[in-house]
This record gives sequence, structure tokens and C-alpha cells, in this order.
Amino acid sequence: MRINKPKFWDYKRPNFFSFLLLPFTIIIKLNIFFQTIKKTLKKNNSNHKIKTICVGNIYVGGTGKTPSSIKINQILDQINLNSVFIKKNYPKTIDELKLLENYGKVISNSKRIDSLNIANKEYDVAIFDDGLQDASINYDLKIVCFNINNFVGNGFLIPAGPLREKLNSIKKYDAIFLNGNSENSDEIKSKIKRYNKDISIFESSYSLLKGENFDNKINYVAFAGIGIPLNFYKTLIKDNINVVKFLEFPDHYIYTEDDIKNIKDIAKSLNAKIITTEKDFSRLENSKNVLLKENIQCIKMELKIKNESDLINFIKKKL
Repeated sequence: MRINKPKFWDYKRPNFFSFLLLPFTIIIKLNIFFQTIKKTLKKNNSNHKIKTICVGNIYVGGTGKTPSSIKINQILDQINLNSVFIKKNYPKTIDELKLLENYGKVISNSKRIDSLNIANKEYDVAIFDDGLQDASINYDLKIVCFNINNFVGNGFLIPAGPLREKLNSIKKYDAIFLNGNSENSDEIKSKIKRYNKDISIFESSYSLLKGENFDNKINYVAFAGIGIPLNFYKTLIKDNINVVKFLEFPDHYIYTEDDIKNIKDIAKSLNAKIITTEKDFSRLENSKNVLLKENIQCIKMELKIKNESDLINFIKKKL
């Protein structure tokens, strides 16, 4: 079943439905508050020698935390630190786990602290993909990712809006990744600095991985089931790929045979080739039907950090 993110979450101002859901937001907020207190009392990694970096978000989905984690892993490799990804084992996010495995070692358990205990034995740094709200672990470096185009949506907490925490929560974090291209970056950075004037902000954008070559005379049908599918489409257009049809699916969507048949039929009718994201392709690879991925090309993207040398120095200083 497809479950799409409510459109009103990304309105610049809350609407009727947001206010209607406020009572549920209050209940969820209270539950999170008591769970946080409980986990805080159980913090148990203070004696670990391993350094910890958590890359997460306060906006649910589509902020680029997994590509950001991969970028940090590459930087740690450059500065000769042996790192490992830690990803909590959620069945619905197996695609993110598989994606991380393409770029490094991954430890995954139902509890992050159990993975950290394993990592502590042989690695210098553990990179947590998600987990900022997990108060049971003392992170050495906490990074919040935002999609620059959506930022905080309507500014309300789940389910009235897309936020896990209000924007003022960035007071307790160390750095911000603003992922994507936008003319509003200065305005957004100004809003962030109101709550934490000392926080470091790094801007980034997506582009095709070096070596990925496409003929702009060929038609392509593209599809994506990620947090914000439109970001994938915009990147393809920016890199001059001739997309004649773009199909959106919910994040972590499990494609059926009928879905793929429909996509292939559309591509055939338009005399086009089919392309999708690395994350979506990993779901097709893990399907019981090995034929699903036939004639579908995986597009690898890379996250480019503006002033990457500043980020490298920042990480060195924090660790």
C-alpha cells in the first residue's frame, strides 16, 4: 500500500489539518519527553574509546542523511581514520542499509548501543546514520541534515507537520548540512543562527558521480521512491539528462511486478531507457523476482560539499 507524505506538511504556514492534528502532536511530544528522560538515565557509552558521529534530521525523510553519512565516511578515510557505519535494524529501511554497504562496513542491530559495543573493539570512529533523538548515546559530533527546499515545512511536529523536533532543538547540535540548491540559503542560514549562533553550516548539492555518462539525445524514463523524489528529478535535469517521464513513489516503496511492468511499458511507448536511484535499485536487487531489475539502470549520485576543506578541518577539530 502506498502512503504518501501529506502535502500540507510542506506548506509554508500551517493549515486547518495541521491545527486539527495538534492534540495528537501534544500526546506524541509527551511520550517522546518521557522516553528521552528514560534513555538519558541509561547513557552507557562514556567509557568507549571510539569516537561517534551522528548524522540525522529533525524533518522526517528526504534530508540526505545517508548520502551525508557516506560523504563523512569518505572524509574519515582521507584523514586515515578507520570508520564504520551504524544503522538501527528497521525492516522498512533495508534499502538504506544496503546502500551503506556499498561504501563501507556496516553494523546493524535492534539497539544502537549493541552495535557501538561491537564497533568499539576495532574502529576509530562510528558514523550513525540516524539516531539524533536516541538519548541513550553520547555522541561526540551531532549533525542535522535539512533539504534546503523543504527546510522545516510548516514548522509543526508530527503528525501536524513533518518535524521530529522544533527548530530550536538545534541549540544542542554541532553542525548543519543544507543539502540541495536554493536561492534562499542565506535566509535559511539566518533563521538557524537565531537559535544557535555558534553552529557550523555546510552547504551541499547532488550531482552525477564522476564517470556516469549519458547521451542527452536519448530519452529516459526515471522513477524514484525516496524521501523527496523531486530532488532526484531536479538533479537529472541539472545534469542535462533528457527525462521524458518521471514517476514518483513513496519512500522505501516495495515495487511489485505490476509496478515495474507499467514503468517498462511506458518506457517502451516513449522509446526510452529506464533509470532510477541507487537506493531504489537496491530494493529491486533484493526482490525475490530477479527479473525486476532487468533493463533498468542505476544512477549513482555524489554529495558535493561547498568548501569541503572547512568540513575536513571541522571534523578533525571535533574528533
